[in-house]
Amino acid sequence: MEKAVLITIGDEILSGNTIDTNSNFIASELKNIGIKVSQIITISDEIETIKNTLSAAFELGDLIITTGGLGPTRDDKTKKALAEFFNDEIALDEFTFNHLKGYMERRGRLEILERNKEQAFVPTKSVVFQNHYGTAPCMMMEQNGKLSFSLPGVPYEVKPLIKDQIVPYLKEKFKLNYIHSRIVSVVGIPESILADTIEKWELALPENISLSYLPVGTRVKLRLTASGENEAALKQQTENEVQKLLPLIKDNVIAVFEDKIENILAEMLTERKLTISTAESCTGGELAKMLTSVSGSSKYFLGGIVAYATEKKIRILNVSKETVHQFTVVSEQVAQEMAKGCQELFDTHIALSTTGVAGPGKGEDGKEVGTVYYTIRINDQEMTSKLYMPHLERLDFMNFVSQKVIQDLVGLLINS
Repeated sequence: MEKAVLITIGDEILSGNTIDTNSNFIASELKNIGIKVSQIITISDEIETIKNTLSAAFELGDLIITTGGLGPTRDDKTKKALAEFFNDEIALDEFTFNHLKGYMERRGRLEILERNKEQAFVPTKSVVFQNHYGTAPCMMMEQNGKLSFSLPGVPYEVKPLIKDQIVPYLKEKFKLNYIHSRIVSVVGIPESILADTIEKWELALPENISLSYLPVGTRVKLRLTASGENEAALKQQTENEVQKLLPLIKDNVIAVFEDKIENILAEMLTERKLTISTAESCTGGELAKMLTSVSGSSKYFLGGIVAYATEKKIRILNVSKETVHQFTVVSEQVAQEMAKGCQELFDTHIALSTTGVAGPGKGEDGKEVGTVYYTIRINDQEMTSKLYMPHLERLDFMNFVSQKVIQDLVGLLINS
């Protein structure tokens, strides 16, 4: 088994009202066990569309995983499509019904059991993987040695089904190669120049190791992925290649293991016993969100303020009214005073501040959309920078700025 096809069923995805996060998660989990996703398809909840897509998917891959389209009503089109496609019929599965009954009892919802009883009707040829976090089970069908899994669409139901049941099943059923990945994070060098710099090394990589360039903000993650039968040998082989790479880009490397910039920073703060706080305006709490997304962040993150209104910057962070009047609220000077006020408020070694215009309209002081100043204050030293990114939409702007601030802080700590 080498290739998989993911099918997302539902008009809410096609309309743009709901983001398909399931496919991203499933593809990542499959990659970790050596199964490559060749296509991701989104379709409407129509019987003929589902059947036609399944037919095409079985030509493209050895493993088909669908999400969505499973409901508690008799007109469930996905189940009907599955039954028709596999020349099967739908019937009540007593084990699934008893599981569903127990699920309802534990939640005190037996009064709606009859309404949800349809969830226990499944194709008779299917192998059922019980859903412990919802009412729609996962159904597996097999055809000519190829597998089809049909899952519900709710992400918090999909994740445990994939991680706890489907991935272990696939690993046990098929002899899959071990997969080992390493990330080398690089900053301060454009991707094209980076590619030229490491071209000879990249061309000399063993056949079982692939290299991916993954830009994140102004950082480039070089991901090496190795596959083979011996896990220990893969790890050593990958480490050997990383050691060949590092001398070529040593001045631009900020991490050789961690993937996310907030995890890289977490290691540095923990190791050096440093504390940090945030004072945000245009990033709206995104910096604090990134910092606190790391387990154990309470050891170093002491708090944050989203001082959106100018008066709050003045009252809470002690930004001077005169500074605002003279330089405007989106300025280098205000960013610096925000950082200092934040550092004093939370009594931290490090304080980060952002002030800018995320859009879509101009700021109250007339500054253009996409303008931002941010300050990184470490003890009594500070660095203030300006960015201008009018092409980014509001949420992309907030995320990019936050990534850049943390990336710059990592760079400063490395060089300190």
